Amino acid sequence: MPPPGENDLLIIGPGVLGRMVAERWRQAHPGCQIYGQTMTTNHHDELIKLGIIPSLRDLKIVHRFPYVIFCAPPSQTVDYPGDVRSAVLNWNGEGSFLFTSSTAVYNCNDNGSCDEESAIVPIGRSPRTDVLLKAEIAVLEAAGCVLRLAGLYHSDKGAHVYWLEKGTVDARPDHILNLIHYEDAASLSVLILKKHLRSRIFLGCDNHPLSRQEIMDLVARSGKFMKKFECFTGKNDPLGKKLNNSKTRDELGWQPKHASFAQFLGLTD
Repeated sequence: MPPPGENDLLIIGPGVLGRMVAERWRQAHPGCQIYGQTMTTNHHDELIKLGIIPSLRDLKIVHRFPYVIFCAPPSQTVDYPGDVRSAVLNWNGEGSFLFTSSTAVYNCNDNGSCDEESAIVPIGRSPRTDVLLKAEIAVLEAAGCVLRLAGLYHSDKGAHVYWLEKGTVDARPDHILNLIHYEDAASLSVLILKKHLRSRIFLGCDNHPLSRQEIMDLVARSGKFMKKFECFTGKNDPLGKKLNNSKTRDELGWQPKHASFAQFLGLTD
């Protein structure tokens, strides 16, 4: 492999989001090379067709990259923070390193308001958030940036699709969720990568929080789905949070293409 060019990008975990990032990065930097690190070779043929040069994550690094995005989920590994620390070694310290985290780290479960500066879950309380927060710490200490993303979705992926498949869900209907379309998560990621920022935390959401019930009512109203959702039956599980990322938008000059889930479905709010 030749040494990376000044705009070359390494995507660790080139799934749905990573592939959309690749597409936008190539539009912004014609002629650049985009690499994708994966856990298995299962999708390497698909990546090659998309113009992404694949490799396995456990292969020894030959060259470091000016731009690196880590968007692999924690579900595929036993040591997520360790994987993130290893990923930082792929970065040459120039351009940008970005880690896509989750808004699950914000310490709010009463449907209250929450923004970039809200308190986070203390380490030690939850194995799920511990893994994310330890990964974030590794990134910030290495001068990389963190993007905490709300619930990702597109037409056939996301919470609404999962609930449609199940029909009846043992979760409370009034729990507030926050969403961001995959396209918007990708555009926000690319914008942060281009800014060459250091040790910063950003928030990705559409600023239109919805209850679980409201989401499924919109799905029913849209007429775009064959399946019919029955109901939520939970009563005692935790509530959610209402996220607002105005600070991220103002600093970066970013607006989502899909301003809300309702707008995405062709409905007015």
